[in-house]
Amino acid sequence: MTVRHAHPPDWQPILVGETVLLRPTMADDWKEMYVAASDPLIWAVHPVRERYKQPLFRENFQTGLAGRMMLTIIERSTGAIIGTSRYHGHDPEKSEVEIGWTFLVRRHWGGRTNREVKRLMLDHAFRWVDCVYFRVGDMNWRSRGAMEKIGGKLREGLIEVVQNGVAMPYVVYEIRREDVAAVA
Repeated sequence: MTVRHAHPPDWQPILVGETVLLRPTMADDWKEMYVAASDPLIWAVHPVRERYKQPLFRENFQTGLAGRMMLTIIERSTGAIIGTSRYHGHDPEKSEVEIGWTFLVRRHWGGRTNREVKRLMLDHAFRWVDCVYFRVGDMNWRSRGAMEKIGGKLREGLIEVVQNGVAMPYVVYEIRREDVAAVA
């Protein structure tokens, strides 16, 4: 039997890790967030490869603000914004929520930052849901590898996600609460 909190989920928490702080994204984060996101290599294998361009990133940023589930990732040692991630599509009936739209500045690739961010977000999400899923561009091998590193299990089949009027293939990974508990 799953024990859940009696109060509604808080999808904009403040989460503190050893090296990062995640907090609700604010409109005032725009300038520093865009500087972090403006590196074309961040988006090179992403389905929206030109998201480093200001109009596309602004749309992504505004959508995140409006959804009230977006978190700014701050490097604790410097106070600098180094990326973002968000929750999306909480479905109480299915007891699941998505984590996605994550990007990190390149100097935090391949290390522990992504694992720490995802661990903080997963631990928080599992207070309310049994399953967290992640949609990843089918050809985004970097993100697919990162998902496997944190224990994501690939669901069968491709899905199509429409972005800017174009259908793009994605795969879906999931992490279930009981799988995390078995490993811990």
